[in-house]
Amino acid sequence: MSIDALDAPAKQLRPGMTSTDTSNPDYFHKVVDCQWACPAHTPVPEYIRMIAAGRYSDAYMVNWKSNVFPGVLGRTCDRPCEPACRRGRIEAEPVAICRLKRVAADNKDDIRDRLPKAPAQKNGKRIALIGAGPASLTVARDLLPLGYTVVLFDQDRQAGGMMRTQIPKFRLPETVLDEEVGYITDLQPEMRLGKRVDSMKAVLAEGFDAVFVGCGAPRGRNLELPGREDAKANIHIGIDWLSSVSFGHVEKIGKRVIVLGGGNTAMDCCRTSRRLGGEDVRVVVRSGFEEMKASPWEKEDSMREGIPIHNFLVPKEFKQKSGKLTGVVFEKVKAEFDAKGKRSLVPSGEPDVYLECDDVLVAVGQENAFPWIERDAGIEFDKWGMPTVDEVTYQSSNPKVFFGGDAAFGPKNIIWAVAHGHGAAISIDQACQGRDVKDRPPPLVNLMSQKMGIHEWSYDNDISNDLRFKVPHLPNEIALKDVRAEVELGFDRKVGFEEAQRCLNCDVQTVFEAKLCIECDACVDICPLDCITFTGNGDEHELRARLTAPAKNLTQDLYVADGLKTGRVMVKDEDLCLHCGFCAERCPTGAWDMQKFLLETAQAGGSCQSR
Repeated sequence: MSIDALDAPAKQLRPGMTSTDTSNPDYFHKVVDCQWACPAHTPVPEYIRMIAAGRYSDAYMVNWKSNVFPGVLGRTCDRPCEPACRRGRIEAEPVAICRLKRVAADNKDDIRDRLPKAPAQKNGKRIALIGAGPASLTVARDLLPLGYTVVLFDQDRQAGGMMRTQIPKFRLPETVLDEEVGYITDLQPEMRLGKRVDSMKAVLAEGFDAVFVGCGAPRGRNLELPGREDAKANIHIGIDWLSSVSFGHVEKIGKRVIVLGGGNTAMDCCRTSRRLGGEDVRVVVRSGFEEMKASPWEKEDSMREGIPIHNFLVPKEFKQKSGKLTGVVFEKVKAEFDAKGKRSLVPSGEPDVYLECDDVLVAVGQENAFPWIERDAGIEFDKWGMPTVDEVTYQSSNPKVFFGGDAAFGPKNIIWAVAHGHGAAISIDQACQGRDVKDRPPPLVNLMSQKMGIHEWSYDNDISNDLRFKVPHLPNEIALKDVRAEVELGFDRKVGFEEAQRCLNCDVQTVFEAKLCIECDACVDICPLDCITFTGNGDEHELRARLTAPAKNLTQDLYVADGLKTGRVMVKDEDLCLHCGFCAERCPTGAWDMQKFLLETAQAGGSCQSR
């Protein structure tokens, strides 16, 4: 589809709303809620249809192009796509998008011959990548096929960053990580592993054309409470402890363990503790259960393994005897809200709570640490010690230095790091080729009719009525004995197919041609959700209120079309539409068509094409 009309003024209707400019790629992209919500903008319905057709390798490659680590993310992603899923509007659970990604990864063939190769002739530009985690590896994958020389620095001896050091093996098997990191290292970046970078100025002095900082947020926050120093032998920073477990430096823990914190790191700590000898493992959180930062499924997995979560308890003091930790004292708090609805935690007035323990794992957050970046290296930092980074170009105040992942904007998830890596690679390529980094290449967009006959379409709109399928787990009596045994077993092909059938194909758009419409209202009558209305025009607020079904979700645009013979307008609420295709099937004149929308975000050099 042409996107030349992006800046063209919208057609002005008789007073009221303007006609929808469907040539703007953002319009239909936003209707594909799952893809719009994904930071890497993975074409979700496209790969789900491929899974349903048994095309696992093709589905994997659709993912690999966008999110780089399908097998990893199919196990560990924070799933921003799923709350956005259109299926979740008609029943409790969205499509298991993340777990279907794993189905593609687990069932694909050998896809190495489909991956890009690094050209023998280099382009003369050298790029330094600090940290070998998901953000830097994404930059490497995008730039190496374009002829760049990429030098990858990391203090660890293996690439992978936090995917290797902070995610337990029972969630992410090492074989999966090694395979997908290997697809990138096979492009032959220069690897400088096992040595810490101590000076940004020293890196810049090597004459690199650009430097990308993707070192993550490597420092776990401490709790400076009474007794902390005296009992320090048994009080551990969560992310450091997980790293020590990952590399085999820690193989056991005390029988009674308290994990402080309510995020995903805390969930990894408590579940790992159960596998290393912890018999009485408890998670203690200062907030309420619903306010915890951990993903709902992470909390569920922890409780499934017999780990209780205690809420509204704030640690006050570590108790010890002769240097040996004996327990933690907590103050009980409650939530109060001011007139504006802002929540604060205040003492409840109840007696303190004392919990005995042998070890404490502190997982109350992570923060960035840049002691190796000299403050006279041309990189500005804000009052919180974070670099000043452009949110679109990822460029710092030093035009040669770019940041991405947790190092740029603080701790998030792998999929965000991948998105940052793609964006930074575009900027680095633009800068190295003498172009403006703010000049972003457009996405590749296609909008293709699915019509095969007068009232037949090439896609299947017979949506399954099944509820979301549950992923099988390894039994606790087996899982808790082995810190490396993968707990979540994933869907097999049969269940993967059935779950894929729940997708509503929200990328197959309902496209309206006003000049063909005879205003017979057949589409209005057949629509199961009353999302189509023919009415007089008006301003948006007033028009939304008098549609057949009032359009209350202001974040989703209305589809408005002028040109009807009666002077009315057609208005469709994109938020309600299930893309069932009934309107197109019923329309006697073909004014409605079902057209598949496919958007692939731009990558460095135009795109990182598979072969």
